[in-house]
Amino acid sequence: MKETLKGKNILLGVTGCIAAYKAADIINKCGYYGANVKVIMTKSACEFITPLTLETLSKNLVVTDMFEKRKTWEVEHISLAQWADICLIAPATADVIGKVANGIADDMLTTTIMATKYSTPVVFAPAMNTNMYNNKIVQKNMNVLKEYDKYYFVEPQSGRLACGDIGKGKLAKVEDIVNFIADLTQKE
Repeated sequence: MKETLKGKNILLGVTGCIAAYKAADIINKCGYYGANVKVIMTKSACEFITPLTLETLSKNLVVTDMFEKRKTWEVEHISLAQWADICLIAPATADVIGKVANGIADDMLTTTIMATKYSTPVVFAPAMNTNMYNNKIVQKNMNVLKEYDKYYFVEPQSGRLACGDIGKGKLAKVEDIVNFIADLTQKE
């Protein structure tokens, strides 16, 4: 099944959450199966893991700011959106889910998600405190996105969270996330 990732272009969005360090493993696993990975990190994500780490693993420059000096001439959020066969946001915070559900495009990640073709799947792997995850507003935002054909969710795990709470909200296992996107690419 994972052979379906060979040659696929995966745009990985990393948001500000303690689980951001798992993005490194996602990049490694996708690369192992032959996928090309480019990364966009939110400013908050950079507080948890460095862009240099993800650049080294992906072998691509990591984008962190919409207005940083460009290394090439291109409208970067458009070119990244056009490049992607699949867009994966892992970890996906309540913030990014809410922004996308409400059409807010105010940083490089949300702007790029909005610019993806309708045929490009966008997969969210939520990770947050259990009370945040179960919040009716967050659930509503996820349900809004699920109503569209292009937005998918990899359910988080239940267990002990970084804050000490116990409940649903842990980032899904990396293997489950990679299997999910491999299944999606097989359907294309």
